[in-house]
Amino acid sequence: MIKLFSCGLTLSVLMAMTSFSFAADSQDGSVLPTAQIQSFVEAFETIREGYVEELSDEDILHKALKGMATALDPHSEYFTKTELSEFNELTSGNYAGIGVEVEMKDKRLTVVTPIDGSAAAEAGILPGDVIVRIDNTLITDLGMQDIVTLMRGEVGTQVTLDIERNGSIQEFVLTRRIVEDASVTYKWLDDSIAYFRISQFQSDTSREFVKAIETLKEESAIQGVVLDLRNNPGGVLQSAVGVVNAFINDGMIVYTDGRHNMSKSQFVADRASTLLAQVPVVVLVNDGSASASEIVAGALQDHKRAVILGTETFGKGSVQTVVPLSNGDAVKLTTALYFTPNGRSIQAQGIQPDLIIPQAKLSFDEGQFFIKEAELKGHLGNGTGGEERTSADVETEIADLAKTDFQLFQAVTILKTLPKLIQ
Repeated sequence: MIKLFSCGLTLSVLMAMTSFSFAADSQDGSVLPTAQIQSFVEAFETIREGYVEELSDEDILHKALKGMATALDPHSEYFTKTELSEFNELTSGNYAGIGVEVEMKDKRLTVVTPIDGSAAAEAGILPGDVIVRIDNTLITDLGMQDIVTLMRGEVGTQVTLDIERNGSIQEFVLTRRIVEDASVTYKWLDDSIAYFRISQFQSDTSREFVKAIETLKEESAIQGVVLDLRNNPGGVLQSAVGVVNAFINDGMIVYTDGRHNMSKSQFVADRASTLLAQVPVVVLVNDGSASASEIVAGALQDHKRAVILGTETFGKGSVQTVVPLSNGDAVKLTTALYFTPNGRSIQAQGIQPDLIIPQAKLSFDEGQFFIKEAELKGHLGNGTGGEERTSADVETEIADLAKTDFQLFQAVTILKTLPKLIQ
């Protein structure tokens, strides 16, 4: 079984393969380098006989294999059987932990986003925070799976994180709990504007999304959509494809390309799966939007199907494949890059929004005195007999949405204004 990943830590697309070997796809017929293998054996024996603490052969081998994989890039890893089982649990979206997505960035364990409703989110951990210590363990040179294992634990137990933010260290004590992440939430923002929030792309996210659309359509006609992908770290590639397909009925959604034939794939729209082909869409993104989120934003942007609003995204455009080994272990290996319909690589760049609007907190001048024409003595009446309006009739309070979520307020404003511009 092969698993394709569009996010460094989570979720997979399963491909029906019973066996697989990249070596079988090799073009040059190369053989293992004997001299280098001999160097490995000598290093192995030197460590076994001379290291200050006694290590089993299995321990030494696992450390060597982990080092070989993690030295490649931030997303490649070697999994033992136990680690592979734990890793697969993460793909379910239901596990015990603190609920935070992280990436290695310049050898620093950086928070991509806390998961909605998790202990990390409630404690105030933010995208961009750098985790420097987990309990009493510095994370320097630890593999990603080791880090995940440290953060997970029994329900109700506590874990302490030392986090660097703005040049200072803050301590957070979090209580582990079951992370049950419903990946899609939705509501009406207005009589006709539907809001969909996708927190991450799990294996059933596209089905959840379709169900959410159908539920709202039963209540009223959807005339505008806000798709909120802010702080969404990615997940299942196929679920991202399904979400895009709800808005476009033809053409390329995303493709992947790598050295081997199995790394080359294309995903195209299916007309039968399109539910909102004509409805105006605004997609919200920020620097915590990564991987599968960038696939969705990039595809809709290339098809000119949505306005992308917010700040530049994270820039993870690589695909990981979990390759099982004969002993039950596995290698999670970066095998391809993914590309938007127009051939753009998101890797190390990200998606540039059509409208760059940072999140902001607004302040308002209150109690300002003003008058209107209708309050002037001897004013003329309305030329068509319309009702006169005085200062008391004017709504000076801006919508609460502008105060709590400025980016979302801007998205709604666009969707309300657009029909007036295209009449």
